[in-house]
Amino acid sequence: MPVLERVVRPTSHKGKKALLSKEPQLIETAKQTLCIKGSTSSKLAHDCMKDFYDLKKPDAQMMTKKNEIRPFEDISPIERFASKLNSSLFMFTSHNKKRPHNLIMGRIFEHTLLDMVEFGIENYKGLKEFKVPKISTGIKPMLIFNGDIFENNHEYGRIRNLLVDMFHREPAKNIRLKGLEHVISFTARDNKILFRSFRIFLKKSGTRIPRIELEEIGPRADLSVRRSRLASDDLFKQSCKRPKELKVKKKKNISEDPLGKTLGRVHMGAQKLNTIQTRKMKGLRKTMTERKQERKRKSLDSEESTTKKVKSVE
Repeated sequence: MPVLERVVRPTSHKGKKALLSKEPQLIETAKQTLCIKGSTSSKLAHDCMKDFYDLKKPDAQMMTKKNEIRPFEDISPIERFASKLNSSLFMFTSHNKKRPHNLIMGRIFEHTLLDMVEFGIENYKGLKEFKVPKISTGIKPMLIFNGDIFENNHEYGRIRNLLVDMFHREPAKNIRLKGLEHVISFTARDNKILFRSFRIFLKKSGTRIPRIELEEIGPRADLSVRRSRLASDDLFKQSCKRPKELKVKKKKNISEDPLGKTLGRVHMGAQKLNTIQTRKMKGLRKTMTERKQERKRKSLDSEESTTKKVKSVE
Protein backbone atom coordinates (compact mmCIF):
# COMPACT_ATOMS: atom_id res chain seq x y z
CA MET A 1 0.00 0.00 0.00
CA PRO A 2 1.61 3.33 -1.06
CA VAL A 3 2.47 5.84 1.65
CA LEU A 4 0.73 9.19 1.18
CA GLU A 5 2.81 12.32 1.74
CA ARG A 6 1.59 14.52 4.55
CA VAL A 7 0.23 17.82 3.21
CA VAL A 8 0.61 20.70 5.66
CA ARG A 9 -2.44 22.96 5.52
CA PRO A 10 -2.42 26.27 7.38
CA THR A 11 -5.07 26.82 10.04
CA SER A 12 -4.55 30.57 10.43
CA HIS A 13 -3.62 33.60 8.37
CA LYS A 14 -0.22 33.81 10.09
CA GLY A 15 0.47 30.16 9.31
CA LYS A 16 -0.46 30.69 5.67
CA LYS A 17 1.98 33.61 5.41
CA ALA A 18 4.72 31.50 6.99
CA LEU A 19 4.20 28.69 4.46
CA LEU A 20 4.09 31.13 1.53
CA SER A 21 7.35 32.73 2.66
CA LYS A 22 9.06 29.32 2.48
CA GLU A 23 7.94 28.70 -1.10
CA PRO A 24 10.26 29.59 -4.00
CA GLN A 25 10.15 33.29 -4.88
CA LEU A 26 10.98 35.05 -8.14
CA ILE A 27 13.26 37.47 -6.28
CA GLU A 28 14.76 35.72 -3.27
CA THR A 29 15.84 37.56 -0.13
CA ALA A 30 19.34 37.23 1.35
CA LYS A 31 20.23 33.64 2.17
CA GLN A 32 20.04 32.75 5.85
CA THR A 33 22.95 30.95 7.51
CA LEU A 34 22.34 28.44 10.31
CA CYS A 35 25.21 28.14 12.83
CA ILE A 36 25.27 24.77 14.66
CA LYS A 37 27.58 23.78 17.51
CA GLY A 38 28.62 20.13 17.63
CA SER A 39 28.75 18.07 20.81
CA THR A 40 32.57 17.98 20.73
CA SER A 41 33.19 21.51 19.49
CA SER A 42 36.28 23.33 20.75
CA LYS A 43 36.29 26.90 22.08
CA LEU A 44 38.53 28.06 19.20
CA ALA A 45 36.20 26.63 16.53
CA HIS A 46 33.12 28.04 18.27
CA ASP A 47 34.73 31.51 18.59
CA CYS A 48 35.63 31.46 14.89
CA MET A 49 32.05 30.53 13.92
CA LYS A 50 30.76 33.24 16.30
CA ASP A 51 32.92 35.84 14.49
CA PHE A 52 31.60 34.68 11.11
CA TYR A 53 28.09 34.91 12.58
CA ASP A 54 28.77 38.53 13.63
CA LEU A 55 29.90 39.34 10.08
CA LYS A 56 26.74 37.73 8.63
CA LYS A 57 24.18 39.36 10.95
CA PRO A 58 21.27 39.89 10.55
CA ASP A 59 21.20 37.11 7.90
CA ALA A 60 22.26 34.39 10.34
CA GLN A 61 20.85 32.29 13.18
CA MET A 62 22.83 30.75 16.03
CA MET A 63 21.69 27.55 17.75
CA THR A 64 22.65 27.59 21.43
CA LYS A 65 22.44 23.87 22.28
CA LYS A 66 25.04 21.28 21.34
CA ASN A 67 24.02 18.66 18.78
CA GLU A 68 25.32 15.12 18.29
CA ILE A 69 25.73 15.33 14.49
CA ARG A 70 28.32 13.92 12.08
CA PRO A 71 27.57 15.64 8.75
CA PHE A 72 29.78 13.45 6.55
CA GLU A 73 28.09 10.32 7.95
CA ASP A 74 24.49 11.53 8.29
CA ILE A 75 23.38 14.95 7.02
CA SER A 76 19.66 14.46 7.69
CA PRO A 77 19.58 16.32 11.09
CA ILE A 78 21.04 19.45 9.49
CA GLU A 79 18.58 19.16 6.59
CA ARG A 80 15.69 19.05 9.09
CA PHE A 81 17.01 22.10 10.99
CA ALA A 82 17.53 24.02 7.74
CA SER A 83 14.03 23.20 6.48
CA LYS A 84 12.42 24.17 9.80
CA LEU A 85 14.32 27.48 10.13
CA ASN A 86 14.24 28.28 6.38
CA SER A 87 18.03 28.42 6.00
CA SER A 88 19.87 27.47 2.82
CA LEU A 89 23.40 27.81 4.29
CA PHE A 90 24.91 26.23 7.39
CA MET A 91 28.10 26.21 9.48
CA PHE A 92 28.97 23.37 11.86
CA THR A 93 31.85 23.09 14.34
CA SER A 94 33.41 20.00 15.88
CA HIS A 95 36.70 18.86 17.41
CA ASN A 96 38.52 15.56 17.79
CA LYS A 97 42.06 14.23 17.91
CA LYS A 98 42.17 13.31 14.22
CA ARG A 99 40.58 16.56 12.99
CA PRO A 100 41.07 19.33 15.56
CA HIS A 101 39.20 22.66 15.37
CA ASN A 102 36.83 21.63 12.57
CA LEU A 103 34.57 24.04 10.66
CA ILE A 104 32.13 22.74 8.03
CA MET A 105 30.40 25.09 5.57
CA GLY A 106 27.63 23.85 3.32
CA ARG A 107 24.53 24.62 1.25
CA ILE A 108 21.03 23.17 1.05
CA PHE A 109 19.06 22.93 -2.19
CA GLU A 110 15.40 21.83 -2.19
CA HIS A 111 15.75 20.67 1.46
CA THR A 112 18.64 18.33 0.64
CA LEU A 113 22.40 18.77 0.76
CA LEU A 114 23.97 20.44 -2.27
CA ASP A 115 27.63 20.54 -1.20
CA MET A 116 29.79 21.05 1.89
CA VAL A 117 33.48 21.55 2.69
CA GLU A 118 35.37 20.77 5.88
CA PHE A 119 38.06 23.25 6.99
CA GLY A 120 40.68 23.07 9.71
CA ILE A 121 41.17 26.35 11.60
CA GLU A 122 44.78 27.45 12.16
CA ASN A 123 46.47 30.71 13.29
CA TYR A 124 43.14 32.10 14.49
CA LYS A 125 42.83 35.63 15.86
CA GLY A 126 39.37 36.80 16.85
CA LEU A 127 37.49 40.05 16.40
CA LYS A 128 37.98 41.07 20.03
CA GLU A 129 41.76 40.83 19.76
CA PHE A 130 41.85 43.63 17.17
CA LYS A 131 41.54 46.84 19.19
CA VAL A 132 40.30 48.97 16.28
CA PRO A 133 36.89 50.47 15.37
CA LYS A 134 34.59 47.89 13.76
CA ILE A 135 32.18 48.22 10.84
CA SER A 136 28.42 48.67 11.15
CA THR A 137 26.11 45.64 11.21
CA GLY A 138 24.63 44.69 7.84
CA ILE A 139 27.34 46.33 5.66
CA LYS A 140 27.75 44.56 2.32
CA PRO A 141 31.36 43.34 2.04
CA MET A 142 33.52 43.25 -1.07
CA LEU A 143 35.03 39.80 -1.69
CA ILE A 144 38.52 39.36 -3.14
CA PHE A 145 39.91 35.97 -4.22
CA ASN A 146 43.68 35.75 -4.72
CA GLY A 147 45.36 32.76 -6.35
CA ASP A 148 45.25 31.04 -9.74
CA ILE A 149 44.04 27.81 -8.10
CA PHE A 150 40.54 29.30 -7.78
CA GLU A 151 40.43 29.42 -11.60
CA ASN A 152 42.36 26.27 -12.51
CA ASN A 153 41.15 23.77 -9.88
CA HIS A 154 37.57 22.45 -10.04
CA GLU A 155 37.30 21.83 -6.28
CA TYR A 156 38.63 25.27 -5.34
CA GLY A 157 36.32 26.86 -7.92
CA ARG A 158 33.34 25.30 -6.11
CA ILE A 159 34.77 26.40 -2.75
CA ARG A 160 34.99 29.97 -4.05
CA ASN A 161 31.35 29.76 -5.15
CA LEU A 162 30.39 28.48 -1.68
CA LEU A 163 32.29 31.31 0.06
CA VAL A 164 30.60 33.90 -2.17
CA ASP A 165 27.21 32.47 -1.18
CA MET A 166 28.21 32.43 2.48
CA PHE A 167 29.33 36.06 2.82
CA HIS A 168 27.42 37.98 0.18
CA ARG A 169 24.12 39.78 0.82
CA GLU A 170 21.32 41.17 -1.37
CA PRO A 171 22.46 42.46 -4.79
CA ALA A 172 22.84 46.24 -4.90
CA LYS A 173 21.54 48.23 -7.88
CA ASN A 174 23.39 51.44 -6.98
CA ILE A 175 26.72 51.80 -5.19
CA ARG A 176 27.66 54.72 -2.98
CA LEU A 177 31.41 55.23 -2.65
CA LYS A 178 31.27 56.02 1.07
CA GLY A 179 29.23 52.85 1.64
CA LEU A 180 32.20 50.65 0.68
CA GLU A 181 33.58 50.07 4.18
CA HIS A 182 34.38 46.36 4.39
CA VAL A 183 36.48 43.98 2.30
CA ILE A 184 37.10 40.25 2.87
CA SER A 185 40.13 38.67 1.26
CA PHE A 186 40.58 34.94 0.49
CA THR A 187 44.10 33.88 -0.55
CA ALA A 188 44.70 30.29 -1.69
CA ARG A 189 48.21 29.05 -0.87
CA ASP A 190 49.71 25.67 0.11
CA ASN A 191 46.33 23.86 0.33
CA LYS A 192 45.07 26.62 2.65
CA ILE A 193 42.71 29.55 2.25
CA LEU A 194 43.86 32.59 4.23
CA PHE A 195 40.86 34.54 5.53
CA ARG A 196 41.47 38.25 6.21
CA SER A 197 39.00 41.07 6.95
CA PHE A 198 39.76 44.76 6.45
CA ARG A 199 38.08 48.11 6.94
CA ILE A 200 38.37 50.67 4.11
CA PHE A 201 39.37 54.28 4.76
CA LEU A 202 38.98 56.90 2.01
CA LYS A 203 41.67 59.58 2.35
CA LYS A 204 42.14 62.85 0.50
CA SER A 205 44.43 62.57 -2.52
CA GLY A 206 44.09 66.00 -4.13
CA THR A 207 42.17 64.48 -7.04
CA ARG A 208 38.63 63.28 -7.62
CA ILE A 209 39.63 59.68 -6.83
CA PRO A 210 40.35 59.20 -3.09
CA ARG A 211 43.36 57.36 -1.71
CA ILE A 212 42.41 54.01 -0.20
CA GLU A 213 43.91 52.61 3.01
CA LEU A 214 43.10 49.24 4.59
CA GLU A 215 43.13 48.38 8.29
CA GLU A 216 42.73 44.79 9.47
CA ILE A 217 39.78 44.44 11.83
CA GLY A 218 39.56 40.65 12.12
CA PRO A 219 38.84 37.86 12.33
CA ARG A 220 41.95 36.24 10.92
CA ALA A 221 42.19 32.51 10.19
CA ASP A 222 44.03 30.04 7.96
CA LEU A 223 41.49 27.49 6.67
CA SER A 224 43.04 24.21 5.52
CA VAL A 225 40.83 22.16 3.19
CA ARG A 226 40.28 18.66 4.66
CA ARG A 227 37.22 16.95 3.17
CA SER A 228 34.58 17.97 0.67
CA ARG A 229 31.35 16.61 -0.74
CA LEU A 230 30.53 18.49 -3.94
CA ALA A 231 27.37 18.32 -6.02
CA SER A 232 27.42 16.74 -9.46
CA ASP A 233 27.61 19.06 -12.47
CA ASP A 234 23.96 18.41 -13.41
CA LEU A 235 22.68 19.15 -9.88
CA PHE A 236 24.86 22.24 -9.59
CA LYS A 237 23.60 23.51 -12.96
CA GLN A 238 20.00 22.91 -11.85
CA SER A 239 20.57 24.86 -8.62
CA CYS A 240 21.89 27.85 -10.61
CA LYS A 241 18.95 27.87 -13.02
CA ARG A 242 17.05 31.18 -13.16
CA PRO A 243 13.27 31.40 -13.74
CA LYS A 244 12.06 32.45 -17.17
CA GLU A 245 10.34 35.53 -15.77
CA LEU A 246 13.70 37.00 -14.65
CA LYS A 247 15.55 36.37 -17.90
CA VAL A 248 16.12 39.57 -19.84
CA LYS A 249 14.71 39.31 -23.36
CA LYS A 250 17.24 40.28 -25.98
CA LYS A 251 16.10 43.32 -27.95
CA LYS A 252 16.94 43.50 -31.62
CA ASN A 253 19.62 46.01 -32.70
CA ILE A 254 20.28 47.09 -29.06
CA SER A 255 23.54 46.37 -27.28
CA GLU A 256 25.69 47.61 -24.39
CA ASP A 257 29.31 48.69 -24.38
CA PRO A 258 31.77 47.64 -21.61
CA LEU A 259 30.90 50.80 -19.65
CA GLY A 260 27.19 49.93 -19.51
CA LYS A 261 25.95 52.49 -22.05
CA THR A 262 23.08 51.40 -24.28
CA LEU A 263 23.78 51.51 -28.02
CA GLY A 264 21.06 51.32 -30.69
CA ARG A 265 21.33 50.56 -34.40
CA VAL A 266 18.85 52.07 -36.87
CA HIS A 267 18.46 50.69 -40.42
CA MET A 268 17.18 53.19 -43.03
CA GLY A 269 16.37 52.73 -46.69
CA ALA A 270 17.76 54.78 -49.61
CA GLN A 271 17.00 58.48 -49.18
CA LYS A 272 16.03 60.54 -52.28
CA LEU A 273 17.24 63.89 -51.05
CA ASN A 274 16.37 65.72 -54.27
CA THR A 275 12.65 65.02 -53.92
CA ILE A 276 12.35 65.74 -50.18
CA GLN A 277 10.37 68.92 -49.42
CA THR A 278 12.38 70.78 -46.81
CA ARG A 279 11.25 74.42 -47.29
CA LYS A 280 7.90 74.50 -45.58
CA MET A 281 8.73 77.46 -43.36
CA LYS A 282 8.26 80.98 -44.67
CA GLY A 283 11.83 81.90 -43.90
CA LEU A 284 13.15 78.96 -45.94
CA ARG A 285 11.18 79.63 -49.13
CA LYS A 286 13.08 80.30 -52.36
CA THR A 287 13.66 83.90 -53.31
CA MET A 288 12.62 85.44 -56.66
CA THR A 289 16.21 85.25 -57.94
CA GLU A 290 16.46 81.56 -57.04
CA ARG A 291 13.17 80.83 -58.85
CA LYS A 292 14.34 82.65 -62.03
CA GLN A 293 17.64 80.74 -61.98
CA GLU A 294 15.78 77.42 -61.53
CA ARG A 295 13.38 78.19 -64.42
CA LYS A 296 16.33 79.23 -66.62
CA ARG A 297 18.16 76.00 -65.78
CA LYS A 298 15.09 73.89 -66.57
CA SER A 299 14.60 75.67 -69.92
CA LEU A 300 18.25 75.07 -70.86
CA ASP A 301 17.92 71.39 -69.92
CA SER A 302 14.78 71.06 -72.10
CA GLU A 303 16.52 72.73 -75.09
CA GLU A 304 19.49 70.37 -74.77
CA SER A 305 17.18 67.35 -74.67
CA THR A 306 15.30 68.49 -77.84
CA THR A 307 18.56 69.04 -79.78
CA LYS A 308 19.72 65.57 -78.78
CA LYS A 309 16.46 64.07 -80.08
CA VAL A 310 16.78 65.96 -83.42
CA LYS A 311 20.32 64.72 -83.91
CA SER A 312 19.27 61.16 -83.17
CA VAL A 313 16.45 61.36 -85.73
CA GLU A 314 18.81 62.71 -88.46
